[in-house]
Amino acid sequence: MIRFAVALSAAALACAAYAQQFPIPGKPVRIVVPFPPGGQTDIQARAIAQKMTEAGGVNVIVENKPGASTIIGAREVQKAPPDGHTLLYTIATHVQVPHLYRTPPWDPLRDFTPITAGARSATVLTAHASLPFNDVAGLVAYAKANPGKLNFASFSPGSTSHLNGERLKRLAGIDIVHVPYKGSADAMKDHLSGVVQLFFDGPTTAIQNARSGKVKMLAHAAETRMAALPELPTMREAGYEVGYWGYLWFWGPPGMAPATVDAVYQRLVRAIRDPDIVKLFADGGSEASGMPPAEMARVARELYEKWGEVIREVGVKLDN
Repeated sequence: MIRFAVALSAAALACAAYAQQFPIPGKPVRIVVPFPPGGQTDIQARAIAQKMTEAGGVNVIVENKPGASTIIGAREVQKAPPDGHTLLYTIATHVQVPHLYRTPPWDPLRDFTPITAGARSATVLTAHASLPFNDVAGLVAYAKANPGKLNFASFSPGSTSHLNGERLKRLAGIDIVHVPYKGSADAMKDHLSGVVQLFFDGPTTAIQNARSGKVKMLAHAAETRMAALPELPTMREAGYEVGYWGYLWFWGPPGMAPATVDAVYQRLVRAIRDPDIVKLFADGGSEASGMPPAEMARVARELYEKWGEVIREVGVKLDN
């Protein structure tokens, strides 16, 4: 009995030591982005990964695993060892997906470990430059005069860009057609060519495309104006309560030890708050975050409840 107790204690100490060992020497950190390359999430993940690698001690790589409304990439992280070497960098879709299926694929706070937010952001409603309006009021008037002739792109079915479009349709009483894609990069290509006329896009690419003159920014979907775009009105100012502040955030697999979470968080937050990253994000319309894990868990739970109400209201389901 004594020998068994000693062995058990030694095993527990060994597990605790393993749980606190991050990074594991020679093992790279994988940041899984559940979208194709080229979108805002991918751009930010790669910038953070580069800074973490430059800081030394660990090699950080980004892997794109798009598809199934982020489920493919998220599932890979959910099944990974809880050693801090596999992370998910994703958007609000992570707290929206459970409401979109009759059998939810996950509970965000039970089946994943919150670590930190890379940035706070909001989708920007853009219109192709050829359209004869420059604001939301003009869009609504044009859509009412031309029912079914306008369409809008989304990152993926059930994503923030999809839900914001559906809520605008309902609140404004307009008929615009949803065209889903597998990521913002693919949606953006068709939007720039005019195949799809409207898009609740991420601010990074929305700003770039507006500067090129190919699209017009009409408003953004958050509660207050964005620091990077102080002249751009919110959807609420335009008269429609569409969207919330969103976060691009890091999640780990379930069961991560607190010491491992803290070690991963410390490395991430140093990269996120690096002046180069702060400037890069600001130039792209996002605000660098780095919130602690407990705060992220609280914010995620609040947005989980808010988006649940929106999804029930607009009636979107992905497994009808």
